[in-house]
Amino acid sequence: MDIQLEKKRFSNQKLLIIGGVILLLALIVFVILSSMGGSKLNVEKERISISTVEKGVFQENIPVNGIVLPITTIYLDALEGGRVEEKFVEDGAILKKGEPILRLSNTDLELSLINQETQVYNLLTQMQISQNAARQNTINKLNQYTDVESGLIEAKRVYDLNSRLYEKKAIGRQDLIKAQNEYNYQKERMLLSKQILGQDSIAVKQEQNQVQSSYARTQNALELMRRKVADLVVKAPVDGQLTSLDAEIGQSKNKGERLGQIDVLSGFKVRADIDEHYITRIYNGQKGKFSVGGKSFSLSIKKVYTQVTNGRFQVDMQFEEEVPEGIRRGQTLQIRLALSDEKQAVMIPKGGFFQQTGGNWIFKINENGDTAYKVDITLGSQNTEYYEVLSGLQPGDKVITSSYDNYGDVQELVLKD
Repeated sequence: MDIQLEKKRFSNQKLLIIGGVILLLALIVFVILSSMGGSKLNVEKERISISTVEKGVFQENIPVNGIVLPITTIYLDALEGGRVEEKFVEDGAILKKGEPILRLSNTDLELSLINQETQVYNLLTQMQISQNAARQNTINKLNQYTDVESGLIEAKRVYDLNSRLYEKKAIGRQDLIKAQNEYNYQKERMLLSKQILGQDSIAVKQEQNQVQSSYARTQNALELMRRKVADLVVKAPVDGQLTSLDAEIGQSKNKGERLGQIDVLSGFKVRADIDEHYITRIYNGQKGKFSVGGKSFSLSIKKVYTQVTNGRFQVDMQFEEEVPEGIRRGQTLQIRLALSDEKQAVMIPKGGFFQQTGGNWIFKINENGDTAYKVDITLGSQNTEYYEVLSGLQPGDKVITSSYDNYGDVQELVLKD
């Protein structure tokens, strides 16, 4: 008798399909659960920095380094070249105006001075000889003039006498004409003598002027040469402190070469380097602050040097009121240079979070203080201590401002005590 077999409800193919679907669903669930588990990270509170969002007075500023310098520096250059023969003081000495610093020697310059002095002496001797000759010539001409004048007087006397004698018919007409001719001759001589004497006077004056002018020029050249030789002794142009002296005995210095500098000690200024990014926002009168010994001091920009070198430019700053006690040349100051006026703003302290977020988001802590989650934010200006918050946070909110280096793509932090 045949036994009827029960027909299978599922074929092997259907079983494989069902098994595959179950495995796929299990994989999806696993991925979802894994993703949800990876979006959280346990963090100990003591290893992070928690800051409170504040609202208060905010001012945009940047940190700059400044070097303390004398308010005025006078550079010492060699006015004449020469060999260093003697040093009267050393670097760092406090000097008075006119005090000698060092002495140079220049044989060619000293020889030129001797030649110039000889030339002036020779010219003076020639001028004296010329003046004596002119004086003697004038005396001779005056003597000649006196002789002519005497002859004219005598000729006039004889002519007047002969005129009266002729009227009385005591002499003949020829005697009268002879006396008249002599008188006319002497008058012509007198006129000529006056002209010669006048011309001689003009010539003498012109010659004297020329000689005196030539002597004055030569004398000026001599004085200039004497000053050039005197410049071989380098002296302090002002009261101050000698710094950066670069001269040793026996060393040769060229004309115009830098020898050192004099720092005027009447006050100080601060020279600061600033990134060229801010060059359009820097102007005279702009304020800055720094602290020394826990006390704050104010500076203002006095001069802006617009030349950019290696991506930076410089400014000179002056002390607004009080100068720190004991400040010295070359001291470095950490200055907070203001770029805006003070205003009320929402702000958060600066921290390492910015390097990972770029200021676009931050971990904000919930009210219970046990969880922190990502929120989008918008930051504005900044200073050395704070970022200005434009949106995304409110005063009183607590945020994590320390570095996010180890958080990866975590969306939520679980804070543990």
